[in-house]
Amino acid sequence: MLARRYGLGKQLIDMAFGATGPAPLEVTRVPAGIMPVVMGSCQEIKAGLARGSRRNNREDRMSIIARVIVPAGVALAVFVSPAVRAQSADMTFFVTSSGPGKGADLGGLDGADAQCQKLAQSAGAGTRSWRAYLSTQAADGKPAVNARDRIGKGPWQNAKGAAVAKDVADLHSANKINKETALTEKGEIVNGYGDQPNRHDILTGSQPDGTAFVGSDDRTCKNWTSSTQGAAMLGHSDINGPATNPTVKSWNSAHPSRGPDGGCSQADLKSTGGDGLLYCFAVN
Repeated sequence: MLARRYGLGKQLIDMAFGATGPAPLEVTRVPAGIMPVVMGSCQEIKAGLARGSRRNNREDRMSIIARVIVPAGVALAVFVSPAVRAQSADMTFFVTSSGPGKGADLGGLDGADAQCQKLAQSAGAGTRSWRAYLSTQAADGKPAVNARDRIGKGPWQNAKGAAVAKDVADLHSANKINKETALTEKGEIVNGYGDQPNRHDILTGSQPDGTAFVGSDDRTCKNWTSSTQGAAMLGHSDINGPATNPTVKSWNSAHPSRGPDGGCSQADLKSTGGDGLLYCFAVN
């Protein structure tokens, strides 16, 4: 079970047992001090397993593996992680793995942008400037803001390097956003329609062309400051949903939020298949 769960650990166990299997990780340069930890761990596994075999004690054998596999795995991660970090640094688009937790009250556009920046920073892409794909409606003497006008010019790619759109026009016409490409900043797939829990509803407040809604109907939960009354337009990150919804395949304008708390609470967002998540785009 350990071998199945931990990919790096499996290689160490195979080394310890002398088993054949996938070629070891290809590393061009190993920092000083790492391989002694790895090889020493393998030697300890062998010695411990020999002792455990003589005693025929399964629990002792598993204890030995668990005790030595962790430090060896950490050592391996030290020199594997630069490539992962480099990949994340090239990321220019992601879906947030989490929201602020207050429903559609994001603290306005500034709060939403800060959430994007924080998560990008945690993934090693904090040197870029990030913006949430959100529109706001004209209110209190302030003009509307269009989501399409605040995310830069593109192109954009996800944490795995897959392109999602080459520019703003492409994003709103022939983009490649779907369940496999709308990844989080961690490079993880967001649960979609049919998954438990479904989290595919993404806050946008936007029309299909990326512009703000006009009129008196609230589509931004009071410009991202309400966690009670109002409604927010949502997109489907997996471009999927019930066939009864004619706009089910819209990544940015599938349906408005609703719910017993008024439409903008965290519970309301979860009730229709969301979690207060955002699309984030790098503007540079």
